[in-house]
Formats: sequence, C-alpha cells, structure tokens
Amino acid sequence: MPETVGRRRFLGYVLAAPTLVTAAEFGLATPASAGPNSLPSPEITEIVDLNDLMTVAALPTSNLISVEVGRDGVVSLALPRAEVGQGITTSTAMLIAEEVGVPVERVRVTLADARPELLFNQLTGGSNTTIATYLPVRVAAALARQRLLAAASAEFGVPAGDVALAGGVASAGGRRVDIGSLAARAASASTEPAAVELRSRESFTVIGEPHGRVDALDAVTGRKTFALDLKVPDALPTMVCRPPTINGEVGAVANLDEVRGMPGVTDVAAISTGVAVRARTFGQCVDAVRALRVSWKPGTAEGKSDETVLDELRAAELPLGPRPPGRTVEAEFTFAFRSNSALEPNCAVADVREGSAEIWSGLKSPIVAQQTIASLLGLPQRAVTVHVTEGGGSFGRKLFFDAALEAAEASKAFGKPVKLMWHRADDSRQGRTHPMATSRVRATHAGGAVLSYDQRHTSVSTDLGHGLGEIITAFAAQIPVGDIGFAETFFQLSQTMSYDFGASTRLLSETDKGFNTGSMRNVYSPDVTCARELVVDRLAAEMGRDAYEFRRDFLRDDRSRAVLEEVAEVGEWGRSMPAGTAQGIAFHAEYKSVSACLVEIDCRPATVNRPIREGVTGPRVTKAVFAVDVGLAVNPRGLEAQMMGGISDGIALALTSSLHLRDGHFLEASWDNYFYTRQWNTPPQVQIIVLPGTGDEPGGAGELGVAGSMAAVACAYGRATGRMPTSFPINHGTLSFEPKPTVPPVPQSPTDGRDHAW
Repeated sequence: MPETVGRRRFLGYVLAAPTLVTAAEFGLATPASAGPNSLPSPEITEIVDLNDLMTVAALPTSNLISVEVGRDGVVSLALPRAEVGQGITTSTAMLIAEEVGVPVERVRVTLADARPELLFNQLTGGSNTTIATYLPVRVAAALARQRLLAAASAEFGVPAGDVALAGGVASAGGRRVDIGSLAARAASASTEPAAVELRSRESFTVIGEPHGRVDALDAVTGRKTFALDLKVPDALPTMVCRPPTINGEVGAVANLDEVRGMPGVTDVAAISTGVAVRARTFGQCVDAVRALRVSWKPGTAEGKSDETVLDELRAAELPLGPRPPGRTVEAEFTFAFRSNSALEPNCAVADVREGSAEIWSGLKSPIVAQQTIASLLGLPQRAVTVHVTEGGGSFGRKLFFDAALEAAEASKAFGKPVKLMWHRADDSRQGRTHPMATSRVRATHAGGAVLSYDQRHTSVSTDLGHGLGEIITAFAAQIPVGDIGFAETFFQLSQTMSYDFGASTRLLSETDKGFNTGSMRNVYSPDVTCARELVVDRLAAEMGRDAYEFRRDFLRDDRSRAVLEEVAEVGEWGRSMPAGTAQGIAFHAEYKSVSACLVEIDCRPATVNRPIREGVTGPRVTKAVFAVDVGLAVNPRGLEAQMMGGISDGIALALTSSLHLRDGHFLEASWDNYFYTRQWNTPPQVQIIVLPGTGDEPGGAGELGVAGSMAAVACAYGRATGRMPTSFPINHGTLSFEPKPTVPPVPQSPTDGRDHAW
C-alpha cells in the first residue's frame, strides 16, 4: 500500500469459499503519525499499557478472524472471545452491521471453539475484547460490503459507485437484490488480498448509538443456553466432595460401596481435587457428597487465618525508601480476601473417550484450557475439542478452567460423559479468591505542591497461570523465578498515576502461594486506587483545599478533568447534608479510558443498625453519579450497564463483601453468607454519564467502573464518620452469620424456603 494511504485504509483477504468469507490483515496498515508536540510521558501506561501489550500480541493472527455472508443473507462471525454477560456479542454485531450495511438483527455472532492457531488472540480479559477486535472485525466486514457492491454492480450492469447497500439490500436504478443472493457471486475461488476503506466516524449510523442486547429476550425468558443447559447424550450430573481445608487431598474413602448404592448414584471415584460423584440428579449428588466419609490430608493453607496472613504480608512489604523533605501524609490499608464466584455456578460438560475428549464450558482462556486438559488426559492436543459456551457472569473467574479440568478427569475415571457443577459452598471455600493485600502510601508536600507519591502494594500471590491465553506464557507465569516478574509487569502496565504528584513510584510484592487466587474484576486497581484516593483526600485536607478542587487542579489533562467536573456538577458536589451523611468523589483511569464517581452515603445509626436477618446492613450508598470517557463508545447503552455493574462491585468491595479465613478454610459457604451489594446497600439514585467520545477508537470499559466507585464510597465514609477507613470491606469485622460445617463440605439442600421468604 502506498505511504500516502489514509488512516482508514487497510488490507483484507477474500478467502476461497462457496460463499463470501473475508478477513483482515494489518501488516501493511499505515500508522498515524505522531503530532509535532507528542512527547513521551514519564508515566509508563501513557506510553504502553497492558491493553496495548495484549492488542499487539493478538495482531499477527487477526487475519484468522473471518466474517461470512450466507445465502440466507445472515452475516456471521465466530468471535474468539467469551460472552459472559458483558455484551460483546451485541457490540461486535454492531461493528459488522455498520460496515456491511445490514440491520443488527441480521448479524449472528457465535463463540469460537478453542483455536490454538489464534496465538495470544483468544483470551478474554483486561477490558481488551472491543479494543483488540475493533479493527479486525470492521476491516473484514467492510471488505464483505465492498465485494457485495461489486457483485451487485455486475448484476445490475452499473458502476459500483451507483449501487447502494442498506438494510441488507443492494439497490440501483430501481432494482433491488438481497445480499444473500449475492453471497456466492461475491465469493472467491482463491484467497486474494484486497484494499478496503472503513467508514468515517461522521458517517456512523450504528456505532455509537444505544442498542439493546441481542440476547436480552433469551436471557430474561430462560431460553439462553449455558453449559448446564446443553443436551449432551448420557452426560449426567456430577459433583465433587471437597476437603475441609483449602487444597486438602484425599487420604482414604471409608464407604465407597455404600455411596455407590445410594439412590440414583451411578459412579464414585477419587480425583485430584476430591471424590467425584455421578448421579441421575444434582440433588442425589448432594446427598451422596454429604454421605461420603473421607479422611483428608492437610491443605496448603493449613492453620492459617486472616491474622496470620496479614502478618505475612506486613513482613513482605517493600520499603518506601528515604523520607524526602516536606510534610508527609502516610497511611496503610488492608484488603480482605474476596470471593471470585459468579452468579452462574462453576461448571463444565465433558465426554472423554478412548483417544479423544470433548469439553463444553464458559471459558475465557480456551487455548490454554485445551492444552492443559490434553496434558492431563495424556492425549495429543488435536484430540481434545473445547467448545466455548456463553457464561452467566465471570468477573475474572472464568479465566480459570478448574471445572473443565475436573469434568475431564471425572469423565475419564468413570468412562462416561459428565455434567459437572460446583456447589455454592465449593466456590466460596475452594474456588478462586481475590487475594488479601495491604497497600502502604506516603506522599510529601510543600508550598502548595505535592513533591512525591510512593505506594507499596503487597498481596497474597495472584495466580496469573492463564498467561496470555496459551501454554508458554501460562507456564512462565507459574515458575518460581518468573512469576513475580510476570505479576510485576502486569501490575505496572495496569496502574496509572493520573495526578501531577512529582516523583511517583509504585511497586508490587507478593507472598504465599497456598491459596486459589485469580484476577477478580479490575484486578489490582480497586485496592490501589482506593488507597490512593483516600490519601488524596488527606492531602487536600492538610493543604487546606476542597477535595474536588484539589483533584481537578492536580489531574494531568483536560480529558480527566472533564469527567471529574461532570460528576461534581451533576452530583451537586459540596451541597449541605445532614450529620452522619456525606459525599465522596474519586477519579480512576485505565486502558485509554477515564472515569470519575461521586457518591452520597448514609452512616447514621438508624441506617447502620437496621435489623436484617443474618445480614450486614449499613452504611448505605444513597446516590451514585458516574462519568466516563472511553474514547469511542460502540454501544453507549451497554457501556452504561457495565458502569452500573461496576458501581455495585465497588460498593460491595468498600462495604460488605469478603471472605473470613480461619483454621485453613473460609467460613462463607453460600451467597447467604457472602454479602455482595444487596438491595438495602444499593443506591436508589444512579446516573451514568457517557461523555462525547474524545477518540476514534474504543478504550477499555469492562472493568472501569469498579475502582473509582469503591474509592468514592471509601472517601464518602471517611467524610461522614470523621475517620478515614483503613480496612476493607468496612464491615469485615462483623461476622453476622453462623458458619456452616466443613464436614460434610456442602450444606443440606433446603426444604424450607418458604419459611425464609421476605
């Protein structure tokens, strides 16, 4: 391509196929030149961040993502990412609809099976899906449109420039033809390159317009298909009897034959994580799991508690360094373990036969899952087929494929297909958790300026064993020499210092690999940002400044200031409020996106001390205003939903959601015990403001709403009570439920639900 080709001009491929199939190619794309005043910033994430790394890694295989136009006029794409409720099938369908010229309803986006050839290009995480697929999908779709116009030109006998394509119909001179009738004619007998120009932003009619979820009706009517809805022949319910402490191992089973004889039970066998039971119903599985008498070997967190882990963290903290001149603000914060379970139980279906295996699960890293399962089963990778199903939530949980591994192992042991599901107690006690952490912060100021800002974040080791979605980086992330380097890189490239605070440093230290951890939504950012924004409030107070005005004056750019100013204006920052209530404000930036949040909180005794059965009541966030600029919002309605979910996450992390560790196990054993944001903590007033986009491409959005909202709630609590909170969630010290036994590992299935209805 000539060097003079514009920024919207790209190369694509027309693939040899009976109907029209197109794909993107980026090797010869012309990069945009930097402006004359574009200088590198000392903040590393302004030069390159984690999302940049993931996007660049995915580019070489982006030409393997193809758009197909069928004879029925439906435009299809097998998306190499996981839909887990974040709405990417909708936003991707919108990209295709925009470029091809069809209604969104005529676009079908499915989820691709594990495809090892998509190296680094099949990991769903880091708010990267829309960013990494934005151009490849648009280029493939635009090339399809171009071919359809050429085919219609030949059909009508007019120049291609005289043909219009809208609503899935090509027309010229009063003649019309559906694109389905053109699909074969537009196809190619051989793979060939072709140049294509994308639509300009000014001409968009789909991208940037609010659109409802394409799967919304199926979701609310129960027709949406998840892993446990699949009708795989002879795949019977399967559950696992798990140890009483984290990662304990099976010693011996005293009553295998007795349990095998229980009603409905077909198979029982020990596997690496416990004793698997297969039965006709999940209720019969629960009964069998409860009946098993197993002697267990010690686990990897034997005897540990919140207190002992906190001592380990403090011992592992990195020093802050010499104290610089000036006045100092210093604080230390503690963040408890938090459950990483989604609303959909951890589950998978597996059919392992002689020489082959087939797996179905909601997987965000299917390539490394396929590779690991093949190794576990002693099969060549090509003999293992992994299907990615839609998932009912993830928040980082489905980066790991624990259920798929167990299902494969159980199916091999039984010689039969299984439909494996974790119990709620399993995910609370043995599932992935967001690690306990501490964050020490020190800032110095003098003469109205902040001279330095240093933060040392210390965490129980976060398992990044999914790597970048394939076995090489997954292995590198786990080896003793490489894991801290991998985690430190992840940490540095996902955190941004957005204030002009002089010399700024941040470092991560990790300790204790005895827990099953994972990247909970927003990973390190909620804790790191919460600690920083609380210290920002302290700095403002010490320097005699208003908390909002202080942030506005120290933020580095106009774009950041704009979202902060928006929430301050809409949320009426500084308005008079009763004693015991207050506002809080916070800022957070990540992955080319900026956000700000203002909340109001009620910490009055009548609110905090309301009687709730086995529940944590207050404080209560009564209002939340959230402003966001993601550059280009593909689907503003979907973006609003993402931010609403992020606000609920942030409220939970600040106030109520945590796991309590005692004697090597977590006390929580259900959603009854784990206090995610409940109705009484949810603000009755929520306003999401999507600012007019300041870029031509989308920034990260999937995790963006969590950190700022958590920080705003923490700051509001400090202002309402007159004391800065330093331990999170704020109600962690309140154990408001009676812990369930660990033996048997799951509670009895309830039969008295009506007695507990409100």
